[in-house]
Amino acid sequence: MAAKTRLYESFSKSLIEEVQRWGSMKQTGVSLRYMLEFGSRFTDRNLILAAQFLHKELPIRIARRAIELQSLPYGLSEKPAILKVRDWYLDSFRDLRSFPDIKDKNDEQDFTKMINLIKVRHNNVVPTMALGVQQLKKDLDPKLDYKDLDDIHQFLDRFYMSRIGIRMLIGQHVAMHEPNPQPDRIGYIHTKMSPVDVARNASEDARSLCLREYGSAPEVKVYGDPDFTFPYVPNHLHVMVFELVKNSLRAVEERFMDSDKIAPPIRIIVADGLEDVTIKISDEGGGIPRSGLPRIFTYLYSTAKNPLDERADLGTAEVATMAGYGFGLPISRLYARYFGGDLQIISMEGYGTDAYLHLSRLGDSQEPLP
Repeated sequence: MAAKTRLYESFSKSLIEEVQRWGSMKQTGVSLRYMLEFGSRFTDRNLILAAQFLHKELPIRIARRAIELQSLPYGLSEKPAILKVRDWYLDSFRDLRSFPDIKDKNDEQDFTKMINLIKVRHNNVVPTMALGVQQLKKDLDPKLDYKDLDDIHQFLDRFYMSRIGIRMLIGQHVAMHEPNPQPDRIGYIHTKMSPVDVARNASEDARSLCLREYGSAPEVKVYGDPDFTFPYVPNHLHVMVFELVKNSLRAVEERFMDSDKIAPPIRIIVADGLEDVTIKISDEGGGIPRSGLPRIFTYLYSTAKNPLDERADLGTAEVATMAGYGFGLPISRLYARYFGGDLQIISMEGYGTDAYLHLSRLGDSQEPLP
């Protein structure tokens, strides 16, 4: 009850009732293809229509998450970090609902500034939620099996999938206002994205992090046609490849740290299929024990020391470390699934791990609506 008491102290009863009402409304999903087609017809009228859609859609999605944040099991709702996230969602809901109807270009521009501020407010949701889960883990019986926490894993899947969708909708709308858009860009979407180029850039970023933390980094080799392109969101692909390569670099670096042998490279292969673009990331980092494989996509499992133990106050910066808080793989899979793809991990203990990242080329998969 403590969490709900604190919630009601901070927010009016009428606001909470409005959250409940909007949270029961039906969400409306969009597809990558729809975003491309709508965004390619760039007019003030279309921007106003898009803003009117977001003015109704965003409060529904945000209200649903705020409601779920109030009723989490095992006392998770009462953890200070979760309360902070809940406050961000309720503040954002209030901002959206207090904004007047959008009737003209000036209203649309003011609305765009406001939703961009909402996006910034939520920048640190992932590490803050991870801190809340850490706070919960310290209180749980260590003998408790991760399978017994399935309802928390399902909640976090819904929560993060919804967050990806909210940030995609806001980011796409805000990016449509770029005064000097890059060639072949429609908002967040690159109509001619080269997965080989994105994989190279993400790999270099991961290697830089590895060099900073270990003083050395295995080589990353990327194979594929750099001229092959397809419509996708480069930011999403960068997040996924960065996370997977980072995991591989850490595994190889730690396996060969005290060895006389040269650390073998991580290999990335980009394949262009009729339905999917598949990116395979292979390492020789020793693999994952078969008993650990069912847990790699859960939020309470990590093979590394948790970096948040030393960062109880996250401040305003994202935490970027080689060993994360166990959220990287499950969130990467959600990014893949958001536009109809998937992520699979196949491991050979004693040798290494292969990650298969499937990206749908069809573009007509409607976003999941948790």
